[in-house]
Amino acid sequence: MEQKVQSAKKRELMYWYLASRGVPKSLHCLCLKLAEEYAVNAMARSCLPPPEHVSRLADTSFNHIVLLTDNVLAASVVISSTVENAANPEKLVFHIVTDKKTYSPMHAWFATNRLKSAVVEVKGLHQYDWSQEVNVGVKQMLEIHHLICSHYYNNLKENDFEYGGEHQNFLEALSPSCLSLMNHLRIYIPELFPELNKIVFLDDDVVVQHDISSLWTLDLNGKIVGAVVDSWCGENCCPGRKYKDYLNFSHPVIPSHLDQDRCAWLSGMNIFDLEAWRRSNITTSYHKWLKLSLNSGFTLWQPGVLPPSLLAFQGHVHPIDPLWQVAGLGYRSSSAGGQILEAAAVLHFNGPAKPWLEIGSPEVRSLFGTMKTSSNTVRNQSRGKKVLASVSA
Repeated sequence: MEQKVQSAKKRELMYWYLASRGVPKSLHCLCLKLAEEYAVNAMARSCLPPPEHVSRLADTSFNHIVLLTDNVLAASVVISSTVENAANPEKLVFHIVTDKKTYSPMHAWFATNRLKSAVVEVKGLHQYDWSQEVNVGVKQMLEIHHLICSHYYNNLKENDFEYGGEHQNFLEALSPSCLSLMNHLRIYIPELFPELNKIVFLDDDVVVQHDISSLWTLDLNGKIVGAVVDSWCGENCCPGRKYKDYLNFSHPVIPSHLDQDRCAWLSGMNIFDLEAWRRSNITTSYHKWLKLSLNSGFTLWQPGVLPPSLLAFQGHVHPIDPLWQVAGLGYRSSSAGGQILEAAAVLHFNGPAKPWLEIGSPEVRSLFGTMKTSSNTVRNQSRGKKVLASVSA
């Protein structure tokens, strides 16, 4: 009976990850409705940003925020929460990069629900004119990441997983982020925004609770990325996200000088010095590690986006205050208490249980739901009806 209980728990965990790959009907219908709006409503196709604000897109005196996403609702929540809590929202410029499939709905939403102060740009990947070298690099990167995820996915044999806990880390291969083009494309941010020198990157599964304008004046001490390293619980306190939780230190290719018990830096909310990035070889190093993983039979690290970035950005990370970001809210339980959650500038719902899915805990989803409600009630005045009033129905 104990074996059956353990088996049921592990099956439930696998199904939980599989459920994270689903798209709620409301989100699917939202994109269809907005795509229709883009086709029939001239306002939904109007310029983003308007011509008088185009100059801000490359003006380094403004605070530039980058989102790579194919989720309209999530992008709306990220931007709404950032603007609502900004001391000077008129200084904010949002750059949304999305795929061709989502471009029309994304453009329609932000064109018909314009912000009074901040500027929003929506750009599809199909609108970039990249060099052949970059195109080839992106294609190779995606192919290797797909092979890594497929390798671990195929290793999740039901019998092995059922009675062997050593395969539990393979579950990240079931996460939709493992195969997401938008998720992996962050390594090409300098190529996406060649005219910018400093940006804040936000994942689409975050909620901003406080003003983040001081990030742009943060001194990175010559480093390329500013990121939370130690958690709120203290120095070198980061349960479940140390280097040894991501990298296979038994493999000779992994550098022996790396500290296994060192905390891995958090993605989700980062400040990037793009000028310093362009002077480095980080993107080249990232591709080198991907090829080493391919040649080693995908045994260098656990599936996911972060492991190769930990290796490529090694020595280029500047730690910032832990209260800039509290992460892990998309997993079964978060050890962060109510006071910590309230004090955090950014809440990151990384993990399978995204706040727009019903598999998330009600307490954590409510933190996202407050912002969703405020962004869902905007009316499309040109057609005299609500475009998104029933998204959460």
